[in-house]
Amino acid sequence: MQVAMEEARAAGLRGEVPIGAVITCGSEIIARAGNRTREINDPTAHAEILAIRMACEKLGNERLGDCDLFVTLEPCTMCAAAISFARVRRLYYAVSDPKGGGVEYGSRFYNQPTCHHAPDVYSGIGETEARQLLQDFFKTKRK
Repeated sequence: MQVAMEEARAAGLRGEVPIGAVITCGSEIIARAGNRTREINDPTAHAEILAIRMACEKLGNERLGDCDLFVTLEPCTMCAAAISFARVRRLYYAVSDPKGGGVEYGSRFYNQPTCHHAPDVYSGIGETEARQLLQDFFKTKRK
C-alpha cells in the first residue's frame, strides 16, 4: 500500500485527486499509477483503470486472476466494474468512500446479480494516511 500512497502523493502534486493504485502478481509490482483525469483529459483515467491497463499489457492478457490490486480510496462503480472484468483476485483499499464508492457504498457492484466476478475485498489498509492525504488536498482546494 505504501507504493500506492506514493502514486497518490504524486497525483496530488500534479493537481489530480490524490489516489494511487498498484497491481502485484506474486511479490512483484507489475503496474502502478495515480489519477491522470485532468492531465490527459480522460474521465476514465482513474488510478485503478490505468494500473489495470498497464498490468494487462505487461502480462499480455485481459485477465488478472493471479493479481492483487491495492488502491488508496474505495473504487467507484466504473473502477469496480473494470476490476471485476479483469478478474482481479484481491482488492485492498485504504479509505471507504460513502459519496462515490462502488464497493462498500453506492451501487455495491460486487453484490449485484449481474456481477460475474467479485474479488476478495479488504478495506482499511493504510486508512489514516490515505484519509489525511485526501483531506489535505481538498482543504487546499477550498481556500
